[in-house]
Amino acid sequence: MLEFDTVSKSFWTGRQRKVILDRASFRVELGNSLGILAPNGTGKTTIINMMAGLEKPDEGTITRTCRVSFPLGFMGGVVGKHTATENARYIARLYGLDPDYVEAFSRWLCGIGEYFDMPVGTFSSGMRSRFTFSLLLALEFDIYLIDEGMPATTDAEFNRKAGSILRDRLQNSTVVVVSHQASTLEKFCRSAAVLRDGQLHMFDTLEEARQLYDYSTQG
Repeated sequence: MLEFDTVSKSFWTGRQRKVILDRASFRVELGNSLGILAPNGTGKTTIINMMAGLEKPDEGTITRTCRVSFPLGFMGGVVGKHTATENARYIARLYGLDPDYVEAFSRWLCGIGEYFDMPVGTFSSGMRSRFTFSLLLALEFDIYLIDEGMPATTDAEFNRKAGSILRDRLQNSTVVVVSHQASTLEKFCRSAAVLRDGQLHMFDTLEEARQLYDYSTQG
């Protein structure tokens, strides 16, 4: 379970205070994947980062009673001057997993050959996306956090392998995905919420959430 209890989060933009959450309370139950609809610039990434523990709320508490992933595409734990091999083994030790397994899995999934033994800072953006996504899939979590869906990559073979593994994982896991497009959520979620005025309005179906989202973005 992942639970927000009267959580508030805001930022000072220099001219005004931008409210992300205002005493918001909600719960993500295992087995019930959740989609969150929110326009760009309203704090989708901030919410995902708070779920992962990368950002702290201003007020309230966030409780995790299960294994929650880092956000898909998150590069914060990857050191650019180190090789992909070194990074994969470091992340494995951080999560208490076998470094040999995590390195081998990531090397196989990335499919970047000798580049895996070069500094990650020299990678193209597509190669970095493939590497961080491979790390996410090498680790098993109860809840996977996805910001705007799959990472941008033009490698068809990687997309095929990674997509197949992610689908298998999600059969036994839960996903939280945030997006400004309802079509992105359709791939992952049945229930959904709308971020509006600092509150998450929860709905049993994506269609109900879409109706409020369309109304609020058009108004």
